[in-house]
Amino acid sequence: MKLLETIFEHTLWNGRLFVLLAVVFSLFASIILFIVASFDIWGIVIETFKVYTSHHHPEHFHEKLVGVIIGAVDLYLIAIVMLIFSFGVYELFISKIDPAHKTGASKILQIESLDQLKDKLAKVIVMVLIVTFFKKAMYTSFVTPLEMLYFAIAIMALGGALYLLHKGSGK
Repeated sequence: MKLLETIFEHTLWNGRLFVLLAVVFSLFASIILFIVASFDIWGIVIETFKVYTSHHHPEHFHEKLVGVIIGAVDLYLIAIVMLIFSFGVYELFISKIDPAHKTGASKILQIESLDQLKDKLAKVIVMVLIVTFFKKAMYTSFVTPLEMLYFAIAIMALGGALYLLHKGSGK
């Protein structure tokens, strides 16, 4: 019976290695998002250069420029979420990341508990939501006073969320 218990416990313990799938594919997703966002920025840089060297200034070009940049920032933030998730899951279930601890790297990627990982992810996700809200608000036209009131309430709610995040971090 003891042998069966030992085998089961070893199998159970080694089963944690399946989280490596989440770690590896989250890291791939993060890299892909960084690349896509960078290509978006590069594309708008080229387009901006062409616009200003041809002296042909298309209508609403500035709105497009800001929209692409905000979209890229959104992708970068989501890539950071995936990166934090990847590092955090690895450190929680597999092993501490030795090079990070030896170099005294930023503490942002050091995760001690599942709650700490959730808190860090929640903060970045709220920032993603704020950037996404800003991007959507740029292209929204407000016709009635009620729509403006809803917009003001949404801004107030975002401000409240930022306040609570800041307050919750102990600062």
